[in-house]
Amino acid sequence: MAEPAGRPPPEGQRQQGQGGGVGQSLSGIIRMAVFWYFAMKFFAPKKPVEPSQLISNLFQKGDSLDMWVYLSESEKFNDFGNEEALVWHESSIPYAVWGPTATRNRHLKYHPTEALKNNGSLYAHVFFARSGYSPDPSDPEYQPLYAFGRSHPVVTYLRRSKSGKKRSLLGNAKETEDDSASKSKSEKQEDANVDAWEWVSYWKPNVTINLVEDFTRYPKNAIPPNVKDFLYIDPKTEDYYPTIYWNEFWLLRDKLTPLNESVTELPLNLEVGPISLTRWQFYLQIDQSFQIHRSYGSMIEGEADELKRVFLEGNPYLLGVTMVVSMLHSVFDFLAFKNDIQFWNKNKSMEGLSAKSVVVNFICQFIVFLYLLDNDTSWMILASSGVGCCIEFWKIGKAMHIEVDRTGRIPMLRFRDRETYTRNKTKEYDDLAMKYLSYVLFFLAACSSVYSLMYEQHKSWYSWILSSLTSCVYMFGFIMMCPQLFINYKLRSVAHLPWRQMTYKFLNTIVDDLFAFVIKMPLLHRLSVFRDDVIFLIYLYQRWIYPVDKKRVNEFGFGGEDEDKASTSTLEDKKTQ
Repeated sequence: MAEPAGRPPPEGQRQQGQGGGVGQSLSGIIRMAVFWYFAMKFFAPKKPVEPSQLISNLFQKGDSLDMWVYLSESEKFNDFGNEEALVWHESSIPYAVWGPTATRNRHLKYHPTEALKNNGSLYAHVFFARSGYSPDPSDPEYQPLYAFGRSHPVVTYLRRSKSGKKRSLLGNAKETEDDSASKSKSEKQEDANVDAWEWVSYWKPNVTINLVEDFTRYPKNAIPPNVKDFLYIDPKTEDYYPTIYWNEFWLLRDKLTPLNESVTELPLNLEVGPISLTRWQFYLQIDQSFQIHRSYGSMIEGEADELKRVFLEGNPYLLGVTMVVSMLHSVFDFLAFKNDIQFWNKNKSMEGLSAKSVVVNFICQFIVFLYLLDNDTSWMILASSGVGCCIEFWKIGKAMHIEVDRTGRIPMLRFRDRETYTRNKTKEYDDLAMKYLSYVLFFLAACSSVYSLMYEQHKSWYSWILSSLTSCVYMFGFIMMCPQLFINYKLRSVAHLPWRQMTYKFLNTIVDDLFAFVIKMPLLHRLSVFRDDVIFLIYLYQRWIYPVDKKRVNEFGFGGEDEDKASTSTLEDKKTQ
């Protein structure tokens, strides 16, 4: 069941975004959901409504209910006499009453049919009726106002990438050879023309049925939008039946079971119980927030599960601290961005600053942008990366002279070092540090690229080059921060560094460290979160051991002696006046 669709961000990108990206999404979604809930709860306009225009619940609290659960491949069910379809029957369930018998469970094994294994459908049909009455409309004891029911799919369809779209570029992968040999020429041509995604059916192992504890009297023509879609209103009395909520809020994607020919037995855990109105609406608001973030491109596919996993598997105390600190993450990010622009805009001297690091940072940012573009990433992430690219290129213009050479047929950009960079020891130390660090970086990059070429699959040689370069930037990019440490060591000064911007970045890395403990992520990414901390700690150590030198320029290109002279001349002018 293939259907053209857009590709989600790749696995590597998801791993990169699980630090700060998950933190920002978590705090944003929680704030949006809580604000929206209380705004609807307390600030909605309340107009007096006549009692005749209000609808109410047909059932009362504590009413005894019987329940029947059927499994059928048909979306609509009316075969109540089919004993094979009936998988669960419960009697005397107290409606909206919390107690030891309020929640009931049933565990069973389901044997799928051949149709279900081949992308078939399966639905769970639940029916409730007052104790002693039947849910079957053909039964003589059936009462329309005493019975209600809902249906819900037990099988869902999700997209996954086709393995045939990627291949081993060296042609020596056994899986690729087997797949290629098993396909005919027409099938290969068809795979080349279709999109890289296919629909796969998954089995839901947990089905939770919640009866909402809702006895609100709603205005007939002004039912809240988030409730209206769930209310089942009787056409005669115009009152509503108890709301049945199929609770899949905590059902994560990695808990689903893919259906194929090899599956012979599937577990099914059924649960029925009450849920409060506040908790039900909170779940609805969170899901709505997820949909809004996905529609605007601020949340990638699968990130919602990672956020839920934080609450399921994370330490509650550490989670609380992380949520509080994450709200400051966006503030620190903005302040770091602001001070970085301010520093390079007012900087008048490149003494003590690594110009080559600025150039390398632009190259790394540009590689990441091309990688995201090749993988059809959402426009919001692409725009953020593109703006970062432009800013890094602008910083090159502040660190070096950029000239347009029109002597040839094609105009070329020429980069020339500034005099404040070449007339002292800064350039010499920068060249020396980059020389040895580039050897280390090239060796690690070559090893990583060869391993990826031999043991991993790629769409094309271009994709392999981009993914290899992006992996090197992701894993070994912190090496490019080391030349500045070497320059500081040789000059015995740190007065030339943008300390405000670095401070805000360091605070952001602390937030990323907290998320590294809370969020489930690969070990390599968990270690990479702490790599910048080591560099920043070395910067702080250098700031501590190197005394303040009035002869060194500050972050705006002025020295301490210049400031003293300026203040002295100002005082003399005032005395003269």
